[in-house]
Amino acid sequence: MCEIYAEAPRLHEEGAHTISTDEKTGIQAIERLQPTLPVRPGSIERVEFDYRRHGTLCLIANFDVATGKVILPTIGPTRTEADFSAHIERTIDTDPNAAWTFVLDQLNTHKSESLVRLVAQRCGIDDALGVKGKSGVLRSMAARKAFLEDPDHRIRFVYPPRHTSWLNQVEIWFSILTRRALKRASFASLEALEQRLREFIDYFNAVLAKPFKWTYAGKPLHAGG
Repeated sequence: MCEIYAEAPRLHEEGAHTISTDEKTGIQAIERLQPTLPVRPGSIERVEFDYRRHGTLCLIANFDVATGKVILPTIGPTRTEADFSAHIERTIDTDPNAAWTFVLDQLNTHKSESLVRLVAQRCGIDDALGVKGKSGVLRSMAARKAFLEDPDHRIRFVYPPRHTSWLNQVEIWFSILTRRALKRASFASLEALEQRLREFIDYFNAVLAKPFKWTYAGKPLHAGG
């Protein structure tokens, strides 16, 4: 994983893409029923505790490791296998002949039949893929994962070990999004929430975007005793 991050700038110069991607689910459109009172001399900011819910959205974000920009976000009500596969396909379509490496966690929708078929089609792999749950590449989640992470494929997926979400750089960006655009905010509708998300992404790319300085080299963080 750390080697992939270290190689990202060089690969970017060669026209390849290294993308950290994940879903941020359950983003709530919460409308405060009374306006927030701003900070004043002798008084802290006061946020109304009573609110009205207007539903939730899911954001599928791509963090470009080499540039630090968030590209082609998908915002919608669900995060199904079809949603994620369509998001990856739309991302690849921006540069269909390039090499793509996607860093993502081990959620089952990230090792799906849809992704296997997408990679096989885009990489010109004519081998029979088998039948899901029965045979071939599609027979099990482990077999699909092995196919998707094959380094010989022009489009491949890299999965951090379980319980190491902090290795996925887009998670760092999600924390920036939460602090700067969502915390203590009020949204009167899902449309208003989506507008805020898209406006913040545009602002981030124009003003704040830069590659994260990744200092972890992959060595154990502590020695066993």
